[in-house]
Amino acid sequence: MASPVELVVAAERGAHPYPPPRTPSWGDPRAERLPTAALWALPPVAVLALVFLYPLALVVQESLAPGAYAEVFASASFREALVTTVWLAVAATAGCLVLGFVLALVIAFVPFPGGKAVSKFIDVFLSFPSFLITLALLFLYGTVGMANGIWTDVTGDPAGPFRFLTTPWGVLLAEITYFTPFVMRPLLAAFSQMETAQLEVASSLGARPLRIVRQVILPEALPALAAGGSLVLVMCLNEFGIVLFTGAKGVTTLPMLVYSKAILESDYASACVVAVVNVALSVGLYVLYRGVSRRAGA
Repeated sequence: MASPVELVVAAERGAHPYPPPRTPSWGDPRAERLPTAALWALPPVAVLALVFLYPLALVVQESLAPGAYAEVFASASFREALVTTVWLAVAATAGCLVLGFVLALVIAFVPFPGGKAVSKFIDVFLSFPSFLITLALLFLYGTVGMANGIWTDVTGDPAGPFRFLTTPWGVLLAEITYFTPFVMRPLLAAFSQMETAQLEVASSLGARPLRIVRQVILPEALPALAAGGSLVLVMCLNEFGIVLFTGAKGVTTLPMLVYSKAILESDYASACVVAVVNVALSVGLYVLYRGVSRRAGA
C-alpha cells in the first residue's frame, strides 16, 4: 500500500499510485472459473427455454396466422373484453388502495388485542387461492347463500335480494377482498419503519388525527402504496379464477376470452392473439411495478 508521501508525489506527477486492475489471463485461476460458471448457468437457462420460452414462442407464432390480428381487433367481443378487463383492474386497484390503507393504519397505529395476530394472518392470507375467497362469498351472498337464506326465513319471500355476485360488482367485490392484503403487506412494512417521534411531535403541536395522516403518514406511505397498487393492477389484469367461480356470465375479461376462444370455440389463432395482447399489457405493467418497487426499496 502506498504511503501518504507517495500518494502526494504521484498526484503531482499525474500518475496513479496503484497499479491498474489486471485482466485475468488464461493461466490465471480466475479465468479458468469463468467457463465453469457458464456451464453451471446452462441447465437453468435450458429449462427456462423449454418450459416457458418455447411455449410462448409457439403462442406468438400461432397468433401470426394471416388476418388473425385484424379479425380479433375488429371484433366487438375483444373490445368489450379489453374495456371490461381494464376498468375492473383499475377499479379493484383503487378499492384495494383505499381499503388497504385504512386497515393498515388501524393495525399499525391503533393498539387493540390481537393486532399482531391479524398482521400475521395477512401473510397467511397471501397464500390463499383466489377461488377460495370467491367460494366464501358465494356461501355468504350467493343465490342460496346465508344472507338470502336468512332473508327468506325472516320475510317468507321465495328468494332473497342478494344477487349481485353474478354481476360485474360481484367480481369487483371479490377482487377487492382478495387483493387488499397485497397492498397492506408493503404498507405495514413501511409503517413499521416510521419514526414515532414524528407522530408525537405533530400530536403535541395540536394536529388532529386526519391532518397527521394526511401530512405525516401518507407521504411516507406513498412509495409502498405505489408498489402495492402496481402489483395488484398486474394481478387483476390476469385474474381468471374469480371471474370463473362467480359465474358472472355477462363479465368477459381477456383471460376469459382466451378460455372461450381456445376451449369452447377451438379458435386457437384468435385465442393466441388475445393472449399476446394480455401478455404485452402484463409485461408493461410489470416493468412499471419493478420500477416503482425499486424506488420504494421493496
